[in-house]
Amino acid sequence: MNKIGIIGAGIMGTDLAHITAEAGFSVKLYDIKTEKSVAAKEFIATRLDGYIAKNRRTHSDKEKILNNIKVVDNFEDLADSDIFLEAVFEDLSLKQEIFQRLDRISSAGTVLASITSSISITEIASATSKPESVIGLHFLNPARVMGLVEIVPGFCTTVETIEMAKAFVKKLKKDFIEAKDYPGFYLNRILYPMINEAAFLLYEGGAKPEVIDKAMKKGLNIPMGPLEIADMVGLDVILKIGEEMFRGYADFKYRPCPLLRKYVASGYLGRKAGRGFYIY
Repeated sequence: MNKIGIIGAGIMGTDLAHITAEAGFSVKLYDIKTEKSVAAKEFIATRLDGYIAKNRRTHSDKEKILNNIKVVDNFEDLADSDIFLEAVFEDLSLKQEIFQRLDRISSAGTVLASITSSISITEIASATSKPESVIGLHFLNPARVMGLVEIVPGFCTTVETIEMAKAFVKKLKKDFIEAKDYPGFYLNRILYPMINEAAFLLYEGGAKPEVIDKAMKKGLNIPMGPLEIADMVGLDVILKIGEEMFRGYADFKYRPCPLLRKYVASGYLGRKAGRGFYIY
């Protein structure tokens, strides 16, 4: 269990490539746009330079990590992976399409993991002939910093797959919880309503973002407020989580705030766009 195939070179895919390579895995990074994978590896190199400047890593560490990451431009080049990590946008049909492709190139006994934060693992697994090998690994953002991973078995996921996933997460020096396959799992089942309610408070003119976040940070002694968290995660991701939970539970309390929809439609996606609930 030493070879990792990562599909998607966005923020999460980049962090996954970094932490798995740092843990000693041989990593292949694929994105439909090869230039994104190349840019992701270059970004990791730049980040490591920053760590070196702060004496957190050495030049030798940087060389080892980068040597463990190989950019591939052909999906089939991932075929010899022991663990596949799908880290694309939160869209069920897109994920099912990728898992259909993984089904064709993967060997028996490999782990097919989705990094989804809200979508049913059972629904994703239905696109494959190996549902017993499909599992959810919900890494929190930023994955290189956050210490918890939600391990989410689907309806058909075997004990063997679960144990392999746990061993993988432990090798990354992450803690984990095993969550049930419900929309939003455990963490976002609690976090999303808090963020959405904060957005409604802003939408209704109840308070400014700074006041809402200060109330939560000082009142609950937490390091970030809900709107700050939303900007860090990405408002488009938060909206997708809300839409998936609204679809999955058919409960009106999960309806995404109209202001959240307007921000996403306007391209105000949070830190990555330079503007979200705050301006950066």
